[in-house]
Amino acid sequence: MLFILALLLAVVLFFAFRNLKKVGRILESRVSFIAAAVFAVLALIQGFTVVPAGTVGVIDFLGSVSDHTLKPGVNVVNPMARVIKYSFKTQEIKENMTVPSKEGLSVQLEISLLFSLDPSKANQIYKSVEAGDYLNVVLIPQFRSVVRGVTARYEAKALYTASREKLAGEIIDELSGLVGPRGVIVESAALREIILPPRLTQSIEEKLQAEQESQRMAFVLKKEEQEAQRKRIEAQGIADFQTIVSEGINEQLLKWKGIEATEKLASSSNSKIVVIGSGKDGLPIILGGN
Repeated sequence: MLFILALLLAVVLFFAFRNLKKVGRILESRVSFIAAAVFAVLALIQGFTVVPAGTVGVIDFLGSVSDHTLKPGVNVVNPMARVIKYSFKTQEIKENMTVPSKEGLSVQLEISLLFSLDPSKANQIYKSVEAGDYLNVVLIPQFRSVVRGVTARYEAKALYTASREKLAGEIIDELSGLVGPRGVIVESAALREIILPPRLTQSIEEKLQAEQESQRMAFVLKKEEQEAQRKRIEAQGIADFQTIVSEGINEQLLKWKGIEATEKLASSSNSKIVVIGSGKDGLPIILGGN
């Protein structure tokens, strides 16, 4: 519309410039010429459009949507066409919902969804979604429905424990199957907070505490068993050593060791009295000394 209006004004002012120039009205003719040039430039500018980074442009010319989309940057377009711009950057929506569990309990759930637009399907979104509002018309209603459907398959305690990752994966898979063909790419679904009924939360925490205590006791018992096994092995080693030593000692060895000791004492510088043949088994007796 602006293009047509600017072009008409430029043409009108140009003819006004010519007529004023013919009758010798120089000042008025110059003003008309300048105004005509301004409106002509304004009309020319309407043939260009700038598509920001991370955005795709859809061309609508009098109700006819082009199959060609505009890429980020400066683009030449029909001045009479509308350009509808869609962002394909990652976006986030947060939802606080009351969802049902498998037992029929109501659970408060805060969840975030990361998604983006498929730029190759921007034309399809504009043509098939009312006012091109895919967020409120397509994504959010389906998102809420899928979340409630998935949580209804899980017990409340599962939402509070390790099954959260599995639940998030099912939400992504089911939602992608519904909105993916419509041009919406689901990236992730993060369960930010889960609030269970107070009594159920207390019961789950008590059970988890009991399981942790049981695991701790099992660890203590295992450690004691290992210590007892270590002591048995140590005692068996000592017994084996004593058996080997006792078997290796005999009367002849003891006599020989006695003779060796006597020789060493006799050769030492300390004074002593040696009684030969008076000890047990004929070994010498060594008395006194410094």
